[in-house]
Amino acid sequence: SKGRKSNHQKFRYYHRVKGENQMPNSHLPRPETAEQALEMLKQGNARFVENVQNPQSTLLASNALTHVHEPFAIILGCSDARVPAEIVFDQGLGDLFVIRVAGNVVAPSQIGSVEFAAEKFGTKLVVVLGHSHCGAVTACVETLINPDQQFSPNLRSIVDRIRPSVYNLHEIYTANGQDIDAQELINRGIKANVRMSVTQLKHGSRILEDAVNNGSLIIVGAVYDLDTGKVTFIE
Repeated sequence: SKGRKSNHQKFRYYHRVKGENQMPNSHLPRPETAEQALEMLKQGNARFVENVQNPQSTLLASNALTHVHEPFAIILGCSDARVPAEIVFDQGLGDLFVIRVAGNVVAPSQIGSVEFAAEKFGTKLVVVLGHSHCGAVTACVETLINPDQQFSPNLRSIVDRIRPSVYNLHEIYTANGQDIDAQELINRGIKANVRMSVTQLKHGSRILEDAVNNGSLIIVGAVYDLDTGKVTFIE
């Protein structure tokens, strides 16, 4: 709509603002609970959507950060260059432990990274962050439409990790005699893929499963809308 900045303009705005700000003496207080951490992310995203940056959530580098690494949230997100977690959630360097992989899929290296951050830093919140117009999910849907489509073995390994969530959706619709177009399947597949990654993190590791069961770790899903800049958390 008229008067609303595009996400590209928002990113330019953030880069301009950070150059004008000075590094604060300290970061915002670290949240003590996963619920507080989640609220901090929601508030940060609201600032991003409204183009209002918290001066203490600066992206400027500082020598102090060499010895300060206390991320209050772990973000498992997609590699897509349009979804930089620190900017989307208006957080500073050292605030988030970010793991990025195409399609925000879960493999042993991602599970190990989450284990590391949870144990090393006592981080209590994990967010699996998908996004609209995801290329990896789109590629997966295209393989359902055109099974003969060729991918490299490495790219195929990513598509194969996404496939169950998208395939199950497709089967549900076809079993009920319903038609679903490719774009609708992509949109629904993005959320289904996030939910699957959340489940895989919760149950793909004894360390993470125990932490979730004893309440010391919360794992949630979310989807970032490239058009609006808003992050919607998935129950």
